[in-house]
Amino acid sequence: MAEQLVELSVTGMHCNNCAISVHKLLEKKGFHNILVDFASEEVKFSADDETRVQDAIKSIEGLGYKVMEEGDVYQEKFYEKIENKLIFCTLFTVPLLSAMVLPWHFLHLPVVQLLLCLPVFVVGCLHFGRSAWSSLKGGVPNMDVLIFIGSSSAFIYSLIGTLQQLGMRYQFYETCATIITLVLLGNLFEKRSVTQTTSAVKDLVKIQLVNANRVTNGEVEVISARDVRPGDTLLVNTGDKIPVDGEVLSGDASVNESMLTGESIPIENGKYDKLIGGTLVEHGNITMIATKVGSNTVLSQIIDLMKKAQAAKPPVQKLGDQVAAIFVPAVIIIALLTFTLTYFAGHAGLQRSLMNAIAVLVISCPCAMGLATPTAVMVGLGRAAKNGILIKGGDTIEAVTKTKYIVFDKTGTLTTGKFHINNIKAEPGTDIETIRGVITAIEERSSHPIARSLVNELKNLPQQKIILRSVAEEKGLGMRAEDVEGNHYFLGLGKTNAENDFNVSLYKNQVLLAQIEIDDEIKPQAASLIASLKKMGIIPVLLSGDKKSRCIKVAKAIGIDEVHAEKLPGEKLTVIDIYKKKGETIMVGDGINDAPALTKADVGISMNDSSHIAIQSARVVLLNTDLYSIVKFLQISRHTLITIKQNLFWAFAYNIVAIPIAALGFLNPMVGAFAMAFSDVVVIGNSLRLKAKRLD
Repeated sequence: MAEQLVELSVTGMHCNNCAISVHKLLEKKGFHNILVDFASEEVKFSADDETRVQDAIKSIEGLGYKVMEEGDVYQEKFYEKIENKLIFCTLFTVPLLSAMVLPWHFLHLPVVQLLLCLPVFVVGCLHFGRSAWSSLKGGVPNMDVLIFIGSSSAFIYSLIGTLQQLGMRYQFYETCATIITLVLLGNLFEKRSVTQTTSAVKDLVKIQLVNANRVTNGEVEVISARDVRPGDTLLVNTGDKIPVDGEVLSGDASVNESMLTGESIPIENGKYDKLIGGTLVEHGNITMIATKVGSNTVLSQIIDLMKKAQAAKPPVQKLGDQVAAIFVPAVIIIALLTFTLTYFAGHAGLQRSLMNAIAVLVISCPCAMGLATPTAVMVGLGRAAKNGILIKGGDTIEAVTKTKYIVFDKTGTLTTGKFHINNIKAEPGTDIETIRGVITAIEERSSHPIARSLVNELKNLPQQKIILRSVAEEKGLGMRAEDVEGNHYFLGLGKTNAENDFNVSLYKNQVLLAQIEIDDEIKPQAASLIASLKKMGIIPVLLSGDKKSRCIKVAKAIGIDEVHAEKLPGEKLTVIDIYKKKGETIMVGDGINDAPALTKADVGISMNDSSHIAIQSARVVLLNTDLYSIVKFLQISRHTLITIKQNLFWAFAYNIVAIPIAALGFLNPMVGAFAMAFSDVVVIGNSLRLKAKRLD
């Protein structure tokens, strides 16, 4: 059996350590292509045997997580909800804390304090103890191990004092209860904050959950978009969302594609125009045919790419992961040393020594390190997506922050890609209508922007039709064809030393038939884009297969100084390699001939209307036609990396400062629990600032 991708919905993962535990488990079992996202509760891996998959599911549940069936929605039971656990614990913790300030004698009785603390301790054991045990089984101890040891130590110490009637010096029930309650409060804020960081993907998933009006034998039935099949005829009216990808059969409509492209101006669609599932019909009524459904739709592929991107860790995360993996054992050792040195060397007594050790345990926070990068990456990717920028990996964000060069293709990237024919120069004895017929017949078989423009411009002019037997495209050169009579044609760009403006040549049986002068317009935003890049300290470069004279003309018009013209795909790779040796290099392109260069560059950026190969080769896809999105992408990437570094600095600095203070006895365990509970919230809150942060 061939390997297949297994997708599981796993609930109960609340931090990066949980994800690492599941990842390590699957690695030990020999699975490949493992992807674990704690925020979206998804686990993916490749498997070749159903028995092994079932074994993996049992093992994951053995770690304390719940694997859901496809389509199921996990409904937490009343007693499982963290909000209810917090309320329950607060009801018992408040009286315990009140005993410290209120003169009510009965609250000071050891038995009363034991009865008030016991319910909270039981909740703590079930909540933190279960998670702690699962993490130990997974080989990656988490924060709950520290909380469980700390709260249990305070409870057991107090319980021994109560049973042996050793007096108030042994009563620390309020410490145990307060630690559990405050950490539950922190967990609640953390859970809600993490949910906000994944809102971009969840918003896109919601867009998919629509109904469709399917037309069958003249009757209209309402079905779920999931039930639409390729070839179905669908009716879409004003205010409806287009359920799946397709083409217009009849009618006209203004379609708002802002959820994909970030452009609020509606697109006018008529017969045979392509439609994207999830976009909104603002005005008009159309009948469409479904062409791509389910996981094949553009929206589904974008969601899948975003999920994979969130799981791709930037190199800066590696340090955080390495420290987090050994953090808990290290803290336990520090706590034991604290107790030993305070008790034996400091002669501080059992009570003080134990409180110092507990303070070390509860103030330590490995989760902050684990959350520092993924939360910032998720928010950054989400903001980019809402601006029509699809980034295929969190590691891409770090790769572009030191960009020195951005290399641009010309045709369809800096120019509109909509060409017009300025002149056709036919060789003596050649009929112009025959030339038009040959050009149309050949270019109809190509998806290149030049080809589409030529066909569109010639279709209404007189021409002699010819029938072709075969057509083949040569990357960076042009098209070769053979007609039914055995004649061979070549239409394309050829290197020439001529200074004229003819840039396309047509040959028949290696004899020149005609030269064609074609031109296209520079995009309106091109000049301002280049100016902005220069202000950012980035050097723009033009790299094209077009004639040198035309490339220089475009470069001068928009402010590019470095130009490489008349380059074949293989030669483009050499140019990219030269720039990569001098600094971080981004390539922006759109055609099939740009695909190798997009892959070769440190980061490739492809336009949405690019060829499929170019989009697959690039690490960033601009879903809109606004060139200024490149600047937005660079700004979002830079600010995301700044946020990651701020988060990691806070996570490390907090622990480096807090643990010694606790070890030296300057921190009450309850204050430590409060600080720890909100250290994660600080990290996530800083990440959430990216949603609305001004980008300079």
